Amino acid sequence: MPQYHIAWMPGDGVGNDVMEAAKIVLDALKFDAAYTPADIGWDFWCKEGDPLPQRTIDILGKTDCALFGAITSKPRQEAEAELDQSLHGKGLVYFSPIVKLRQLLNLHTNLRPCKAYPGNPLNYRDDIDLVVFRENTEGMYGGVEFFPLPQSVYEALCANPKMKPWKDKGLENVALSTRIMSKQGCESICRQAFEYAKTHKRKSVTLVEKPNVLRETGGLMTRVFRDLAKKYPGIEPWEANIDAICMWMIKNPQDYDVLVAENMFGDIISDLCAGLVGGLGFASAANIGDNYAVFEPTHGSAPKYAGKYVVNPMAMLLTVKLMFDWLKEEELANRLESAIAKVIREGKVATYDVRKVRAGDAAADSTLEVAEEVARNL
Repeated sequence: MPQYHIAWMPGDGVGNDVMEAAKIVLDALKFDAAYTPADIGWDFWCKEGDPLPQRTIDILGKTDCALFGAITSKPRQEAEAELDQSLHGKGLVYFSPIVKLRQLLNLHTNLRPCKAYPGNPLNYRDDIDLVVFRENTEGMYGGVEFFPLPQSVYEALCANPKMKPWKDKGLENVALSTRIMSKQGCESICRQAFEYAKTHKRKSVTLVEKPNVLRETGGLMTRVFRDLAKKYPGIEPWEANIDAICMWMIKNPQDYDVLVAENMFGDIISDLCAGLVGGLGFASAANIGDNYAVFEPTHGSAPKYAGKYVVNPMAMLLTVKLMFDWLKEEELANRLESAIAKVIREGKVATYDVRKVRAGDAAADSTLEVAEEVARNL
C-alpha cells in the first residue's frame, strides 16, 4: 500500500502540461504515493454543466490532498454560450470550481510564497523573500452576487441613505457584489500569518487593507489584526493600504516579510509579489484547511499554449514542494527546492520566459526538459 493517496487534477489548458512535468519529478524522488485522476474544469462545464462533478468531490474525500494544474474561467454570458445545447434552459450557472472547492472543503488559508532564487534574470531584486497569507473563503470572492437585484435586496439596500445614486435606476440596471467578512475568518488568517512568522523567525507581518474607505469590513480586519499582534511581541505589526503597498512593494520589496489580506486584496498583492520574483511561472500556492489541502500554481490555463509544452513548470514544481511541506516530508521538500534553485542558478535549461524569446523558439527549452533537468539535479 502506498503511503499517500493524492487526487490528481490537471484541469484545463497548460494545467495538463505542468502536471506532466510534476510527475517526472515526483517519480524521480520516488515519492510513495498513488494518484487518483479527478475531473475538474471547463470541459466538464461545457459537456455536463458542472465544472466540479460530484464524483470528483467523492475522490477528494478519499485522498490525503490534491495536486491541481489550472482552470479556465469565463464571465457568465460566455459560460452560458459555450454550454452544450442540450443543457440550455436548465438554470445552470457557472461558478469557479476552485473557489467552490475552497468553500466546500473550508480551505480557509491561501499560502503564497514569493522568493527570488539567485540567478533568475527575471528577478526584480535578488533579496526578496515574501510570504502572502490570503483569506480564501470570504471577502469579495465569496460569490454572493446579484444581477438583476431581487426586490427584497433592493429594499434592504434602500434603507441606507448612501444608496441614493442607484435608488431610481431600476432593478435591471444595478449589479451587486458583496464583501462579507467574519470575525472568525479574520482571526484565522491573521493568526496563521503571525504563527508562520514566529515559527520561521520572520521579523514582521503586514496587514494589507483599506479601512479608511471600506470602513466596516476593513475596520473589522484591522481591529482583529491589532488585537492579535499584542500576543506576538517579537514580531513587528505593520499596516498598509492596498493602493499604497503596490507602490511600496516596487520601491522597497526587501523591507517586507509576511503579508496578510482578505481574499481579493490577497489575490492582487500575491500577483504583484510574483512579478518581483520572475512572474507567475515561479509562483506556487497552497489552499489549506483543517484536514485537507489543494496545491496549485497561480498561473492560469493559457489555452493558446496548451499541449505545446512551452510554459515554465517551476511554479508547479514549487507547488509540489509546498505539498511536501504540508505532508511534513521535510527531506523531500529540501531536496526538491535545492534542485530547483540549482537549475535556476545555472541557467543552462530554461523556458522561453526566462530566455526572453518567443514561445516555441528553438533557443528555449520545453516544459518537460526543465522538469527533467530538475530531476537530474535531485
